[in-house]
Amino acid sequence: MKEHLNHPVFSIISKLAGKNNLQVYAIGGFVRDIFLNRPSKDIDIVVLGNGIAFAEQVAQALKVKLSVFKNFGTAMLRHQDIELEFVGARKESYRSNSRKPIVEDGTLDDDQKRRDFTINALAISLHPDHYGELIDPFNGMADLENKLIRTPLNPDETFSDDPLRMMRAIRFASQLDFEIAEDAINAIKLNKERIKIVSQERITDELNKIILSPIPSAGFRYLFDTGLLHLIFPQMAALYGVDYINGRGHKDNFYHTLQVLDNISTETYDLWLRWAAILHDIAKPATKRFEPGHGWTFHGHEDRGARMVPKIFAQLKLPLNDRMKFVQKLVLLHLRPIVLAQDVITDSAVRRLLFEAGDEIDSLMMLCKADVTTKNEYKVRKYRQNFELVQQKLKDVEQRDQIRNWQPPVTGNDIMHIFGLQEGREVGIIKNQIREAILEGEIPNTREAALAFTIAKGEEIGLKVVANTN
Repeated sequence: MKEHLNHPVFSIISKLAGKNNLQVYAIGGFVRDIFLNRPSKDIDIVVLGNGIAFAEQVAQALKVKLSVFKNFGTAMLRHQDIELEFVGARKESYRSNSRKPIVEDGTLDDDQKRRDFTINALAISLHPDHYGELIDPFNGMADLENKLIRTPLNPDETFSDDPLRMMRAIRFASQLDFEIAEDAINAIKLNKERIKIVSQERITDELNKIILSPIPSAGFRYLFDTGLLHLIFPQMAALYGVDYINGRGHKDNFYHTLQVLDNISTETYDLWLRWAAILHDIAKPATKRFEPGHGWTFHGHEDRGARMVPKIFAQLKLPLNDRMKFVQKLVLLHLRPIVLAQDVITDSAVRRLLFEAGDEIDSLMMLCKADVTTKNEYKVRKYRQNFELVQQKLKDVEQRDQIRNWQPPVTGNDIMHIFGLQEGREVGIIKNQIREAILEGEIPNTREAALAFTIAKGEEIGLKVVANTN
């Protein structure tokens, strides 16, 4: 183990632990990640004694600033590329209406028992007499080898005490490609309602980490199967299921959504593009209809879904800013490239897509490719070929017409100046006509062509030119 403690800060901690005759340990995620070969820059240090007083000595030796959080009994310092948090060993007890524990001084054994999972209860001694010795009372090493998420104590008690640990269990399983022990799964099902005492911000933080895991569907399957998803994100849980009428069913939109999410996760680590994948079909339950002779339809689900996005973001305490608008735009437009790929691709249709998507066009195309989940290889090949045609057409049209993030070559002020108008209906009519003419390819996207078109359209509705157009 000593070879993993090669950062100079460990030798300083060890010397001070020996000098003060204190038992000091690295514990938790840093130790776990050593065995998973994952880089870790956050190190938790447990002291059998006064953690803050020991941290003050370490900070003094390193000549760095120490941040002390007396309410939590912790202290934190940064040195070079790592962050260390110091705490005295403690034991915890809980009340039923809060996940905030009652804390008392404790032993290393007490401190390891209070940890959420066996793989996070591993500790390494930093005292010079036992330097590098691994302390593993709950067989966390075996669980690492078996890729198993298990609690040190009774999982029912662990999850009831701090219900956020249910989300953390699923998050670690999703991030690490581990399984959750069967007794822990049953305990989550039993205690799922306890998630209601956890703040939305903490729940969403864990949810985002699940979404950013390599194969996020693994986490969502656990969330769904345990019943947690129905409580924290009911709109997504509502996607589940298939209805049949006259022997005709539709695809299960929950599992389709998970496949789209996994597909896009192989292409991007962008959280908000992954959220767009999650929400692209979110309005299908609300728009589902059976049309005799045709089958199941979800007409308008893209528009209704886009209108649902702000409410869902507010409910989950996600940011109500440009990130929300980005997701909303992709949900609204997600069918457009697919429809384009199924038909004859006209320049005007491409110009309209570029006009509406703007800078999000590349993200939109990525989402649309991820949305192809058919198992029919012929259909997959056909979609891919058509998408390539659409993408080439997008490049060609943009290079020629410069519609992406389009700004009108003749503005409302220009129109008022040319015809001596005040702001009003006529100005809006002419502006719309200019835009439509450019998008339909009737005139090129140049100021000269747009000015000539403006004058002609103005004269058609009885306006007279009163000013120079240069």
